[in-house]
Amino acid sequence: MKKLLCLFVLMISLTACGQSTEAEEKEQIISIMKAQEKAWSNHDLEGFMEGYWKSDSLKFYGSRGMTYGWQKTLDNYKKGYPTKDHSGTLNFKINDISKIADGAYFVMGEYHLTRKVGDANGIFMIIFKKINGEWKIVADTSC
Repeated sequence: MKKLLCLFVLMISLTACGQSTEAEEKEQIISIMKAQEKAWSNHDLEGFMEGYWKSDSLKFYGSRGMTYGWQKTLDNYKKGYPTKDHSGTLNFKINDISKIADGAYFVMGEYHLTRKVGDANGIFMIIFKKINGEWKIVADTSC
């Protein structure tokens, strides 16, 4: 009976640990997105891009079609948001964070840019993957 009780307690402990790990992972992802809001709002596009996978395999899908690669994505941001008046202040509204598999989540939400040149709003779905111990955006669909 004692062995059965110990096994039961061990199973409950492992389940609780798994849940806290997922909650911690979600908090880490939210923290990255908060850092992105701050960087963008300071017109620090390179800082904003720190949340992305620095790889030619990064995928960004927006209103102008598919873009491949970290550098090309940064170049597009610099072209589209050349000044602080264009980038404005960024706020994300996260509507859902769901685990896809171990080491991968998708995030769905809304972005809101308050800008002198006119506000801009839209939706996004991004995929975070844990790469070399760090959460990075590997795919972004924004419109």
